[in-house]
Amino acid sequence: MIPIIDARDRSRLDAILRREATFSDEVDRAVDDILAGVRERGDAAVLDYTEQFDGVRPDPVKIPTDVLAAAAEGMEDDLRSVIEEAEDNIRRYHEKQVQDSWFTDDGDGVILGQRVVPMERAGLYVPGGTAFYPSSLLMNAIPAQVAGVEEIHLVSPPQDDGRPHPLVMATAAVLGLEHVYAIGGAQAVAALAYGTERVAGVDKIVGPGNAYVAAAKKKVFGRVAIDSVAGPSEIGVLADETGDAEFIAADLLSQAEHDERASAVLVTTDATLAEAVQDEVEDQVPGLPRADIIRQSLADYGAIYVAADMDEAVDRINDLAVEHLELHVRDPWQTMTRIRHAGAIFLGPYSSEPVGDYFAGPNHVLPTGGTARHASALGVDDFIRKQSVLSYTDERLAEAGESIAAFAEAEDLHAHAEAIRKRLNRQNGEVEPVSQEAS
Repeated sequence: MIPIIDARDRSRLDAILRREATFSDEVDRAVDDILAGVRERGDAAVLDYTEQFDGVRPDPVKIPTDVLAAAAEGMEDDLRSVIEEAEDNIRRYHEKQVQDSWFTDDGDGVILGQRVVPMERAGLYVPGGTAFYPSSLLMNAIPAQVAGVEEIHLVSPPQDDGRPHPLVMATAAVLGLEHVYAIGGAQAVAALAYGTERVAGVDKIVGPGNAYVAAAKKKVFGRVAIDSVAGPSEIGVLADETGDAEFIAADLLSQAEHDERASAVLVTTDATLAEAVQDEVEDQVPGLPRADIIRQSLADYGAIYVAADMDEAVDRINDLAVEHLELHVRDPWQTMTRIRHAGAIFLGPYSSEPVGDYFAGPNHVLPTGGTARHASALGVDDFIRKQSVLSYTDERLAEAGESIAAFAEAEDLHAHAEAIRKRLNRQNGEVEPVSQEAS
């Protein structure tokens, strides 16, 4: 089911590395039409597409706060308790990420600095059809709240009653969200990006969705910011001879069950462990409800790679740049220092990937498809802007002005230079000459 390979067969790892979030021509054309329709016709188009794709025309589109509160009251006590505890963990973790504005005195009364300002509005997409994940709502909304975003606008597909999934509404109420809309799909992304009569335009759109949602986010990027165009989920496990085959197999399967295109890869220095994990996978899969999805995922994008030594093993893991990386090695903290590319790192046998998915606090919205080489987990930084601040004095300009003007002229930008020299001439009490370029 999950093949064991070594350095003589790199083709399978290469195939996994080539996975990316791509969309069919059919999806692209459909999304182009939907975006154009919403841009031109606003709410009327949003409602038309919602009726076409979801079979219901929501009224009202924006869910009243008393309906949200009622959904929260109807939540099972045990589930609400778990969600609230997870919320607390996630919030405390992200509060550590908060940055302060800073200013420094550079002498002569010159002040330089950086101002940290939250975005005004964030848009959050929450799936709500056959699958809804309260954990994703927590992970996307809480960093925005901690950052100080003034308004969070949540969109989620309506059910048969014209409202989002009850757990969507209940979790939104637990988080104190007030702007919740019963719309989904590419039309919801378009409404957030362009703004309509009933849906506010936002500065950034985050949250997972199907191919149409992902394609729409990609196409509106530039008008608004987005978190990412997420690809299939993936897990990498780096293990030496101390690894526990039962635990490792279970964790590989925890990601393979997401999607037939999900990737699960073990890189190990121990051939005996490789065989034991392969056997454990065979034993554990039949008892899982999503066994068919798992088998397809492992057949196409699963692998157990036996490396010659730990140096090669670390190189292969860095090549993969996986979304989730578990370290089942003798000294995981030391090994972690050699990891350059990974979305999140889980150290030791009891730091199972689902601990991060649901509860511990770090964000589970992570870079996929090798983008961990340049991207990071979703966090508070995704919802702030950093503004440079500069306050110069006449004394400092008198000192540095000629250097600035000369730099500008070297780039053939003479108006830049003139803007400085006019001030220098004023300081010197000189009559301002007309430059050759201006004449």
